[in-house]
Amino acid sequence: MTATRVPTSTYRLQLGPDLPFAAAEQVVPHAASLGVSHLHLSPVLDAVPGSGHGYDVTDHTRVRPELGGEEGLRRLAATARDHGLGLVLDIVPNHMALPADTRRNAPLWQVLREGRESPAARWFDIDWDAGDGRVLLPVLGGPLGEELCRLSVDGDTLRYADHLLPLRADTEELPLPDLLDAQHYRLAWWRLGRSEVNYRRFFTISDLIAIRVEDPEIFRASHALVLRLLADGVIDGFRVDHPDGLADPGGYLARLHEETGGAWIVAEKILGSGEQLPGGWPIAGTTGYDALRHLDALFVDPEGWAELTEHYRAFTGAPPDQGGAWEATVRRAAYRMINHELVAERERLVRVALRICRSVDGLRRRDHAPWALRTAITELLVRLPVYRPYATADAPPSPVDEALLATAADGARAAFRVPAEASAVATVRDLALGLFGEDADRADFRVRFAQVSSALRAKAVEDTACYRYTPLLSAAEVGGDPGAPALPPATFHAFCSRTQRDWPLTGTVLSTHDTKRSGDVRAAQATLTERPRDWAALVTQLTEATAASGARAPDPHLAWSTWQTAFGLGSPDRDRLLATQLKTAREAALHTSWTERNEEYEASLERFVLAGPCGQPFYQLAEFAAGLAPAIRSNVLGATLLHLTMPGVPDVYRGSEGHYPALVDPDNRRPPRLPVAQLAALDGAGPAEGHDLATEKLRLTATALRLRRAHPEWFGPRGGYQPLFAEGRAANHCVAFVRADRALTAVTRLSHRLTAEGGWGDTRLALPPGEWRSTLTGQRHRERVELSRLFATEPVALLVNES
Repeated sequence: MTATRVPTSTYRLQLGPDLPFAAAEQVVPHAASLGVSHLHLSPVLDAVPGSGHGYDVTDHTRVRPELGGEEGLRRLAATARDHGLGLVLDIVPNHMALPADTRRNAPLWQVLREGRESPAARWFDIDWDAGDGRVLLPVLGGPLGEELCRLSVDGDTLRYADHLLPLRADTEELPLPDLLDAQHYRLAWWRLGRSEVNYRRFFTISDLIAIRVEDPEIFRASHALVLRLLADGVIDGFRVDHPDGLADPGGYLARLHEETGGAWIVAEKILGSGEQLPGGWPIAGTTGYDALRHLDALFVDPEGWAELTEHYRAFTGAPPDQGGAWEATVRRAAYRMINHELVAERERLVRVALRICRSVDGLRRRDHAPWALRTAITELLVRLPVYRPYATADAPPSPVDEALLATAADGARAAFRVPAEASAVATVRDLALGLFGEDADRADFRVRFAQVSSALRAKAVEDTACYRYTPLLSAAEVGGDPGAPALPPATFHAFCSRTQRDWPLTGTVLSTHDTKRSGDVRAAQATLTERPRDWAALVTQLTEATAASGARAPDPHLAWSTWQTAFGLGSPDRDRLLATQLKTAREAALHTSWTERNEEYEASLERFVLAGPCGQPFYQLAEFAAGLAPAIRSNVLGATLLHLTMPGVPDVYRGSEGHYPALVDPDNRRPPRLPVAQLAALDGAGPAEGHDLATEKLRLTATALRLRRAHPEWFGPRGGYQPLFAEGRAANHCVAFVRADRALTAVTRLSHRLTAEGGWGDTRLALPPGEWRSTLTGQRHRERVELSRLFATEPVALLVNES
């Protein structure tokens, strides 16, 4: 691809019925003025009607009519080009929707009508043998016997509520019981999805059915339209959603790389602590959660975090495995998920492992009992510290995968009382690594083990443990490490140096449609590690005051997270806070859940939220926040500038160019009020002294993005990355680096503690040779600059070498 089609920065738009292509066109002038090079669009292929996200694709052959269709997309691309912008598109290769009206998903309709012999059956991962040749559809609101009266036949279609399903040919005249038994699918109570579903899903979501994009025919059919849009110049690159769900992520990305002619592609790969992106993947890098983790960690005080965690444990009384300790909480959540929500996926692995062990060439493994294989599979899966291994049929397992499975196996053996029975662990480990050769069953086990592993990790960590272990909410983020959320500047510099060397065009983010809290909310919450004792005392006081008013917290764990959420949001918005805390409680699944709701608990939660952070106590919370306002400002601006100037291609989530306090979805997917007029007013204005935080952040964002766009060579693969280190007693409070010897970034970290310790004093920063002009204040600096002067009016500095 040509260099001009590689983004220097992107601006993410969350399309939907309330933001179709025509409305997106109205955003283009603002995005161009901001300084980005590309719009980043959420999925645009046809989806379930009314979908607010577009990841529930129903038809790969057409652009979503609700958004304006292909004509509307092309008009948006033309408008973007007129303003010097390109388009990057989010694509979803892992799954499609299983919509209520299954006619919308043509391959699925055909499979349900014709069964396993249908040409379309190859589209989906269906374990036909597990369902006696039928697809289990867990769509009924209750047991079948109770729902029969709601079923009706309309020609060649079966109706149930808003569900429309095809009838097998020549069965429409049968009596209803016989008709149901004659279909290629089995209608079932939705609760059976956990244990009996026999198609691969997206995580545990039964109305998202996974597709076999590894099949060349399916790849062509599902990618023809987006590849044509790329060839026509309508779009310039792709964000790939959830590649870890695929049979062979590396193989898929290699094919996509080839078919696009080397377009800019980033993959939504969530890296574990210390995990590296597979070096052989021919892409630009990740979507940026690894960068987010390192950015956030700079603004967490390690000593304060440790103290805050002890206060949290004392306040909540949480047992180690139910929110008291991170690793124990993750392990328990993983057990719950594999034994409850992902039982069907695990049992498929057990069945395949049994077939392999009982095959002719499996004599040495024939006496593994089903329970032993089940235990071995369970224990290995819950111990993997990353999303999945990447063993393939065409190469030996990597040393990384071998080490991961070996370590997990060491722990898994402890679940067996009889050492000889623990040999099942070695069998499962070697099957997962593909060490027993390759046939249909062995390939199936190797692939499915990795796919179940990724679903388990996502559900156990992101969707459960991150809601249970909450001493510091800002650390409980996608790709984060809540057990060790603080990192020193040296670690950040090492990450940036490695990124510049290996993945200079990778994506970087602070806020996305999937972050549980926006970057600005997390920046505010991180300041609590600088006043841990005061925060703990305030939480105790506010919780007791709310109880005294007649609204006792349903449990102390919920109280702790509620006050911290309200602090980060910064306003007593009852609808947003209540929705977020209900979701928090249901995801944590300690007292209520999405599938087993405790109405009494949830009513108590609502009373507490409305009387506490949305009532009189909020003003005391606001007073505390006012005392941390300078530190919050410093964190927000510091994280923003680092994000926009570090190695990689920054993605700005729509609205986050200004102050953007957003909570977990659907809150973060609400259409924002874009600061269009504010940006126009800023152009030509002087220094931002006296402006509010939203204006300061907007000005800083536009300044950095415009610099990137004007000088892409400073920030791209040849831009280099040189850490700078301050000198003096407060040196650790400064993070600084230079790009291409032309642009210098310096920010303040842990500013509240810095002030408490007496400020910058004589701490200085040695500048590289040249005359450096501040893009924010206009001041000029040479050689050594005192940080008290550099940060006199703002806690950040972006300098340009004008020599």
